[in-house]
Amino acid sequence: MIVEERMRSFLHSLDEGTPRNLQEIEKFALETEVPIIRPEMQSLLQTLFAIHQPKSILEVGTAIGFSALLMRQFAPEGCRITTIEKYEKRIPIAKENFEKLGREQITLIEGDAIEVLQTLETPFDFIFMDAAKGQYIHFLPEVLRLLNPGGLLVSDNVLQDGDIVESRFAVTRRNRTIHGRMREYLHTLKHHEELTTTILPLGDGVAISVKRKIVHD
Repeated sequence: MIVEERMRSFLHSLDEGTPRNLQEIEKFALETEVPIIRPEMQSLLQTLFAIHQPKSILEVGTAIGFSALLMRQFAPEGCRITTIEKYEKRIPIAKENFEKLGREQITLIEGDAIEVLQTLETPFDFIFMDAAKGQYIHFLPEVLRLLNPGGLLVSDNVLQDGDIVESRFAVTRRNRTIHGRMREYLHTLKHHEELTTTILPLGDGVAISVKRKIVHD
């Protein structure tokens, strides 16, 4: 846990909570242990959309469609959302949820994100990274290619419940590859010449990056 529990509980008490029409999906996810975005991220996305007003969103990692539907609800009218998922067991559930709650403005692309990203050409104003954490560093080149200047890249779950600060030898052997790749990803975000990035201890950690606009002399 990154933020002390009493503080988290207090902050949650101030929020309006998950939108009513998405509570059934949230309940299903919790009961079946499908990872979905935490309340802190829900609140952050709502605020970022109010500030940034994106017209196009790319999500890497659909899961069962909860976050795509939430973003559609918070995003400006007419905003289009493209979301990518490769896990075959979750794709039908996401499709069913999109059917039930209205799939307008949401396009689900099935397949491995590395391969799918290479096929996309139209740039996006906002990219939400919420897939396999060890792959973030590999997704980044294509993600940057697809992000409009001035656009936002939001990367979720980047602090690994606080383990990111530990030595690689202090984490379990099976998590060392992800640990090393996430450290590399965060370092790259903070030092990339095209990005301005802040990393926040919110939820399980979130990195917010802005792609710098090119200024011509």
